[in-house]
Amino acid sequence: MVNEFRFGITMALPGSHANWVDKARRAEALGYDVLSVPDHLGLIAPFPALSLAAEATERITLGTFVLNTPFYNPTLLARDVAALDQFSGGRLELGLGAGYVKAEFDAAGIPMPSPGARVEHLEQTVLTLRKLYADLDYQPAPTRPQGPPLMIAGSGNRLLRIAAQHADVIALPGAALPKTGLPNAMTPDELAERADYVRGLLGERRDQVEFNLLVWAVGAPAEWDTVIDRLRQFQPGFTEDRIRTAPGILVGTPQQIADRVRECRDRYGVTYFTMMETDMDAFAPVIELLK
Repeated sequence: MVNEFRFGITMALPGSHANWVDKARRAEALGYDVLSVPDHLGLIAPFPALSLAAEATERITLGTFVLNTPFYNPTLLARDVAALDQFSGGRLELGLGAGYVKAEFDAAGIPMPSPGARVEHLEQTVLTLRKLYADLDYQPAPTRPQGPPLMIAGSGNRLLRIAAQHADVIALPGAALPKTGLPNAMTPDELAERADYVRGLLGERRDQVEFNLLVWAVGAPAEWDTVIDRLRQFQPGFTEDRIRTAPGILVGTPQQIADRVRECRDRYGVTYFTMMETDMDAFAPVIELLK
């Protein structure tokens, strides 16, 4: 099992050139290891944002967290990924997901495939990228023959089987996605079951693959009500009972949160944690305690 912690920040809010540069530099200065951008309509566009972040920073890894893979033609995506990897000096971490927001498919005028078809497209995308990058004459060439490190995010059995075969990082969402209804915060037992399931698939790769967990919110001990209200605004399916016990919601003093992070490593094997942009400053003291 990978034991060294990594901490990421996912930044999504549109803004000016200067504002984005300032945020990227602040994330690096606070000690975050990864600056990532999600892929949702209405938020900042991943590839331009990461290209600008690469110019503004020196060491921080740059990631997609995660691309809605069914939106992309694999061959065209390979070109954009390799170019960004090249321009960033090999700092790119490519995160892929199967997509789940029907309203975004509707807004883009793209029919939403079935869950199985979306997962199949993700797998074909991974295979296409690997095939193209294996060609020594491929241009623009990524900085590594196999392409940038690959994160695959999700919780379904079929997707996790693909992740176990191909991914360098497996991102567990911290939210339970029922077949009907809204996502709810994942309980400790639910996360343990998913982590155990995929760990059983890894075989000889078990000690080489990182587990990532999205942290939905960070707060001080007196901020439970504020955290609950904030979460319910953008995740209306999250219920209070689950919010208070979810591994992906960290409320407490910096030392208490650091202890929770260690517990996540010990119980679930998670060593890579990604915070929301709004929690960049709140989590920073925890980074100092754990590094």
